[in-house]
Amino acid sequence: MQKVPIDRLQPGVFISLSSIGWLRHPFLLNEFRIANPKQIRALREMGLAEIEWDPARSTAQPLPEPAVPFEADEEDFSRAALAGMLDEKRQRLERLRRQREALARRERQYAQHATAASDILKGFPGRATQAHASGRQLANQVVDGLIGAESMAIHLVNQKFKESDMAFHALNVMVLSLLLGRALDLSEDELRHLGVGALLHDVGKAEIPPRILRAATRTPPEESFYRAHIGYGIQAVAGAQGIKVAERNIIACHHEHWDGSGFPNKLAGDKIPRLARIVAIANRYDNLCNPFELHHAKTPAEALRQMFKTEGAHFDPTMLQAFIKTLGVYPPGSFVHLSNCAVGLVVETNPDALLNPLIMLYDRDIPRSEAMLLDLREVDLKIDSAVSPAKLPVEVVEYLAPRGRLDYYVEGTAR
Repeated sequence: MQKVPIDRLQPGVFISLSSIGWLRHPFLLNEFRIANPKQIRALREMGLAEIEWDPARSTAQPLPEPAVPFEADEEDFSRAALAGMLDEKRQRLERLRRQREALARRERQYAQHATAASDILKGFPGRATQAHASGRQLANQVVDGLIGAESMAIHLVNQKFKESDMAFHALNVMVLSLLLGRALDLSEDELRHLGVGALLHDVGKAEIPPRILRAATRTPPEESFYRAHIGYGIQAVAGAQGIKVAERNIIACHHEHWDGSGFPNKLAGDKIPRLARIVAIANRYDNLCNPFELHHAKTPAEALRQMFKTEGAHFDPTMLQAFIKTLGVYPPGSFVHLSNCAVGLVVETNPDALLNPLIMLYDRDIPRSEAMLLDLREVDLKIDSAVSPAKLPVEVVEYLAPRGRLDYYVEGTAR
């Protein structure tokens, strides 16, 4: 960073106000590229003589030194400009407060649902009928929140129960499946059956040793044992009164592939039950984003790319395209570079403006609990590119995704 007098600033110069503090200036960001003379007038009214600027991130150089000292030869409107920007910032802070409250509410709801999912899965096979009824109730709650939903949020929860990994996966797959089901115009009854089946799709894994479940590679006998989780799952739910055939078929067929290369029955194409085809896509996506070993995790964009380009033959092509469209150009969980050179995490997509999602912004001067949320529909910024977290400093990744795990939640909003 270098110093430059305020009177030499012009649009395109990238400045930093980090040394002043975010609450002591009227601008939305601590670091940004100057966009208009109004911002320069506001800086002048703050009483600053000079400011830090970054040549590498600027698209214009500061103005040359004036031949004579600057003297105002017209009415000074800078005070009014500063007052207007402070009012605008107060309004933005109020919107930010409401956004944080909404995210916190959804986070609490997600944690409650994950706890419920864990209890439900533990109820099989001993309390199968009761556990299935509880699963149906949970699926109904999520479906009711999904119907009419206009946004999808991703949550990076700091505190999770280590023993609940399977429950979080089950809940993730249920939410992702329901998102896709809604995009495919499933009826409300179909969505509810889809939710229950997705929640229970891996219930048979309780019988598989963790060593085999977590193995990156398996011997042929280990692979056979792993694949037996399908049969164990069917046995686990066999005593559940009222379970639907469509729900059992999700357990039985979520590893079948469109090209017939899956298991256990090598079904192909339309022979695979429709709801099981949906869960197969959601299950694979979450496994890529949230593997047992988090250093193997794919970014959302990488996961979609692998599913489409490398594994496309495994999935119903119409459903896969709908899934990709549902998650958007920049899926929640994507790390991105913004046009002002800032780094952020996509928190929520805007279905009507896929290029303008809600971003959690990295700022070393703001605690993560107070992290800035930017709706790109409301600011003069855009996403320049997605970026792999492996190419970002560790402190940036830990700030934006402290546990590295992606959890999805949908909140219904009135249309």
